[in-house]
Amino acid sequence: MRYWILAAIAALGLSDVARAEVVETGPQGFRLKSVLQIKAPPARVYQAIGELGRWWDPEHTYSGKAENMTMPLQAGACWCETLPGGGVRHGVVELAWPQQGMIRVDASLGPLQDEGVRGALYYHAVARDGGTELTVTYNVGGVRDYTIRAAPLVDQVLSGSFARLKRYVETGKPAP
Repeated sequence: MRYWILAAIAALGLSDVARAEVVETGPQGFRLKSVLQIKAPPARVYQAIGELGRWWDPEHTYSGKAENMTMPLQAGACWCETLPGGGVRHGVVELAWPQQGMIRVDASLGPLQDEGVRGALYYHAVARDGGTELTVTYNVGGVRDYTIRAAPLVDQVLSGSFARLKRYVETGKPAP
């Protein structure tokens, strides 16, 4: 019960920032989608996605420090986090196409790594209404029952991170 109350509060707090939802769940996976309107050109939004160490929520890192996260926007690049004496690979950039505003990352994020699933995180930035409409989908497949039930929580974490990206692009600071 506590989780649902917190999720509802978080959703209300993000309502002016993004439309986010679990758009599909099934026996083999789930699909999440967030749509944000950002007051900046698509090229700036694209660039900022690769600066995730500046906007990612430190609460959703292993190290507790967002600045330990890197993701060069080039095919084959690692979305990695430096840890004392080691590190973690959160994902691998599969597609980086600045002219089309597209980034695709093969990423089983956070606890999904333990589940042996595959995740595809896809960003698409297009010019709209004097700024950028950023659509982000996260498709996760090969799941078990636990992972399906976790879809709303994964959506909440990603939606919060995308709200931080929007604030970072528009103000230079990810936190409200």
